[in-house]
Amino acid sequence: MTETNYEVEVLNGTTFKIFKGVYNDFKSKAVSEYKFELAPLEYEEFIETVEKNYLNCIVLKENQIPTAFLVYSDSISEAIELNIIHCLGTEDETTKQKLLIEKFLELTEKSRQTKVVSYPMIGHQSTFTADIARYGFKFVGLAVLRFIMGNASSERVLENMKLPEKPEEYKLVGYNDVYREDAIKLIYECFKDTPDALYDVRYKSLEGARDIINKVVDNIYGEFLPEATSVLLYNDKPCGFSFANVTGGRIANVPLVAIDKNHRGKGFSSLLLNRTIKTIVDWTKIGTRDFSEVNVTTETNNYKALKMYRKTGFREDYCYPQAYLLQKHKK
Repeated sequence: MTETNYEVEVLNGTTFKIFKGVYNDFKSKAVSEYKFELAPLEYEEFIETVEKNYLNCIVLKENQIPTAFLVYSDSISEAIELNIIHCLGTEDETTKQKLLIEKFLELTEKSRQTKVVSYPMIGHQSTFTADIARYGFKFVGLAVLRFIMGNASSERVLENMKLPEKPEEYKLVGYNDVYREDAIKLIYECFKDTPDALYDVRYKSLEGARDIINKVVDNIYGEFLPEATSVLLYNDKPCGFSFANVTGGRIANVPLVAIDKNHRGKGFSSLLLNRTIKTIVDWTKIGTRDFSEVNVTTETNNYKALKMYRKTGFREDYCYPQAYLLQKHKK
């Protein structure tokens, strides 16, 4: 019986050709097992991205054959994004995952002195939680909810929503870029002390919030939908936002909903979200745009947000642990 010999190394030119099999195994399971909304890069595109240092890839070889890998990115100034850990089959999976994580922590030790590690453990990766917790990772539970176009039940819920009366000093309008600075300040104030800021530390600073809003509005996170993005004005000054964009293909997304603390408790979040979703639904019905769904993500224990989304016609699809590892401070 041959003894198994494991080697862990950074993906390089000598491994590119023999790595293709395990990468394509992941690619075939990305949507079904890992809940990817879109198919990942083709193999040649992935290799090009690694060569340009946009992504980093660690490969595990089993008797010289690649059977597992880890992909991460450290291009965001405040965080290291651990994107995926994939193993070919489940034999010795815990051992392989452990070796990959340890190599990842070794390679990122310097960066982790100033950066948080963020790891959305979507799909099969959720089975790794107990193992990576041993390395100091902590977790926030996230729920993904979907509003499916053409679903009679969801559309009926949306149409029958009981919305609050809006006093005349309030107006509900679409997004205009003159509101960008107000959006940045509001997102910072609303999110700086939330669980979101644990794994995306940009929320903890005004400049970080600026980076988030700029990337939403400037089409970095997908096509921005200004007409579907709802803005609540109080005496013509923004006090609430419901952003909308396209994450890919026919999938729309609501990345942020926020209300100024002085205007909460009046049901205005529902007003914002209702306008956003109705705009997207109406576009799809009349053929202006063609969307298959709108999705949102929120913490599993954020009961107010979950209630608001259900009230709008969203339904929970799945939950996953969002892992994060705080900065490794110098001793």
